[in-house]
Amino acid sequence: MTSIIVPAHNEASHIGGNLTLLTLGAEPDEFEIIVVANGCTDATVDVARGIPGIHVIDLPQPGKAAALRAGDAAATRLARIYLDADVALSAHEARALTKTVTQPGIHAATGRRRIVTRGSSLAVQAFYAINKRLPVYDDGLFGRGVIAVGPIGRARFDEFPDAIADDLFLDSLFSSDEKCQVDDVVTSVVAPRTARQLIRRLARVRFGNRTMRTVSRARPASSSSWLRHVVLPRPWLWPAGLCYAAVVVAAEIMSRRAGLTWGHT
Repeated sequence: MTSIIVPAHNEASHIGGNLTLLTLGAEPDEFEIIVVANGCTDATVDVARGIPGIHVIDLPQPGKAAALRAGDAAATRLARIYLDADVALSAHEARALTKTVTQPGIHAATGRRRIVTRGSSLAVQAFYAINKRLPVYDDGLFGRGVIAVGPIGRARFDEFPDAIADDLFLDSLFSSDEKCQVDDVVTSVVAPRTARQLIRRLARVRFGNRTMRTVSRARPASSSSWLRHVVLPRPWLWPAGLCYAAVVVAAEIMSRRAGLTWGHT
């Protein structure tokens, strides 16, 4: 019924539990789960192959776009779920996403985003106090680590472009009324522990988004939404807003340096 494509780069510590969760409760042959390990130097491939029913493709070079293309080439079902290896998704949630994108008029879907900041520094918590309130996430498919597309949605494009912002690319293919957020699906985004780690992660995102906007009609970036839509209506968030702005500026500077590639940063 649905092909679930999981690109994975050195995810041995997460992928076993997440794949087990995905397979538990699934009906026989309900999901075609394809893990595309790319450039892994840990036990990702062995862990994934140790779980019954998982098809594993082992690519020698790292690169998420190439992994997604390889997964698509191997997939045999028209409905697709693109799932980050470090995101936990249950069979029930995968089923809900599939049901949504096979309804008339809805061609893409994602879940609700839950930011986990337990154990993170105050600077990281301040950043996400602003980030989680940004209106761009109200109708965007990005930032959750899971996107489902139905048969019509998958027919919107030939293959993933050679850029790292795959979620922004998919988001650009659909109007607001063609995509939705499924409230029964909750994906947990674990925040970095330190501001340095956060800046590196955000730099990678900004680098990928900027590259994607040169090859697709992705939505433009907004540099003032945090102020207009989040802080000004909530003056008590000014301290967090100043921290947010500082992190964004630092990440933008880092994102313009050469040498950023896909992978955890």
